[in-house]
Amino acid sequence: MYTYSKQIPTIATADILVVGSGSAGSTAAIAAARLLRSNVPGGRVILVERYGFLGGTSTAVLDTFYGFYTPGSTSKRVVTGVSDDVIAGLNSLDRVIERPNTFGAGTAVTYNPELLKVVWDRLATGAGVDLLMHSFVTDVVMEGDRVTGVIVDGKQGLGLLRAQVVIDASGDADVVARSGAPFERAGDIDPAQTLTTTFRLANVDPGAARSLPRAEFVKRMEQAAESGNYDLPRREGSIHITPIASVMATIMTRLSVEDATRPRDLTSAEIEGRRQALEYERFLRDYIPGYRDARIVAFNTQIGVRETRRIYGEYRLTREDVLRARKFDDVIGLCGAPIEDHHAGKTTAWTYLPDGETVDIPYRTLVPQKVEGLLVAGRCFSSTHDAHASVRSMAQCMAMGQAAGLAAALCCEHKITPRALPYDELRAVLIKTGATLETPKTASSPTALNEIKP
Repeated sequence: MYTYSKQIPTIATADILVVGSGSAGSTAAIAAARLLRSNVPGGRVILVERYGFLGGTSTAVLDTFYGFYTPGSTSKRVVTGVSDDVIAGLNSLDRVIERPNTFGAGTAVTYNPELLKVVWDRLATGAGVDLLMHSFVTDVVMEGDRVTGVIVDGKQGLGLLRAQVVIDASGDADVVARSGAPFERAGDIDPAQTLTTTFRLANVDPGAARSLPRAEFVKRMEQAAESGNYDLPRREGSIHITPIASVMATIMTRLSVEDATRPRDLTSAEIEGRRQALEYERFLRDYIPGYRDARIVAFNTQIGVRETRRIYGEYRLTREDVLRARKFDDVIGLCGAPIEDHHAGKTTAWTYLPDGETVDIPYRTLVPQKVEGLLVAGRCFSSTHDAHASVRSMAQCMAMGQAAGLAAALCCEHKITPRALPYDELRAVLIKTGATLETPKTASSPTALNEIKP
């Protein structure tokens, strides 16, 4: 880590610096800028992103938000706030599809990821966020035990970004790891979740595809794999409709690596993932009605990574917390999604919460131990492997991002650290900005996501 270097030029100074623009980071930056700019004249929020677009997994890997609704006999909307604006923005550009999750994990919300890039752009710039794309965070700047900035690299070389509060929404806890704050690396205690290369297929006949029951689909996949003519590591993957006619999207491939933060491991996984995708395409054309003329038209921008580093925060969410639907005094968001463990092998393990219930996400899971001036949001939050497998969905990442962004803005306003922030203040502003902090007692209406079109 850097303490200071005159040889690295300071390229910007902000009140709040958000690293990573996935569902957590983009939401954090938007929420922070909206509150900060209304309370602190000249307040500045910078969002750093390595790609040329925002969204992370929501635009680079998937086309579906999971976790907005609880599964089970009643569907309850449990994540609201900035996410409402995201869905409204998508609806203004194209239709958004509500559909049942393949494995009963609650209503999924499917969109066109290319248009979501535009929505994230509009919301971030509209809130006054200062965007810095094509920039990769390589190290942190510390003053004692406090993070005061990061070193970024890009086409112009290294540069220093300074801030009062830094939000690590990198997914991989990159800032946390470089700051010296404690974390668990996936695989050190429990087996790490596998990775997935997603792909989209065009020229599909959706009507013919729907004619085959799910059980028969899985049976044919097993038969194809057992024939020895197809290499299909996962035998019960999913494929779903999209807003684009005759285009289907997949979550099928399965890859294991030792360390998904290591470039060599990711390189081999990217290559192997595309190889597997061609095998699944061939299986679909040969075995499944409606896919005879189907062809891959897009791979994900990068391989889908579920789990790498998870911080040790002021509280650590556990499997028992999730399955008992535990409530906390410092709740900042809710999750009703099941524990979804994409382990190595043919299948995926699903363990569900009590029907219609949710677990609270505590603010303390966003506050790293031992380091000041730093918050996290997204899948690197403080949890065990099992709890993470429930709460890592993109809707929950938005809830965490909204809380982290608002907390950072309050810290800047009062000139305190995230650890010292009174929860009552954060709760009040969360409620004011539309966050849901208590499990709804009744089912959500069909128009809960701003008039989603069929």
